Amino acid sequence: MKEYLPIGSVVLLKGGTKKIMIYGRKQMAAESGKMYDYVACFYPEGNVSDEFTFLFDHSQIAQVIFKGYVDDEDEKFVKDILNAEEAGQTHTTPPSPEKQ
Repeated sequence: MKEYLPIGSVVLLKGGTKKIMIYGRKQMAAESGKMYDYVACFYPEGNVSDEFTFLFDHSQIAQVIFKGYVDDEDEKFVKDILNAEEAGQTHTTPPSPEKQ
């Protein structure tokens, strides 16, 4: 079964030497429209600019250094992603903050 790491997870990519921190899941590249599993930034620097934003898939992870925070809301979000993928959808839209 496919897995999605939680927000805040710190990983090292295959062939990489610098740790990165996941801050989004199921992200689409603006230029190509390709969907990726994750978007990340350098760790510990954080999101310094669009130049240093990394889109990648779970299969590219060599090592999970730290697994981020998980609660019921996160588990439901991942379940919704997996259900959408199973149904052939490429993207799920989160509810607006006002509706939560």
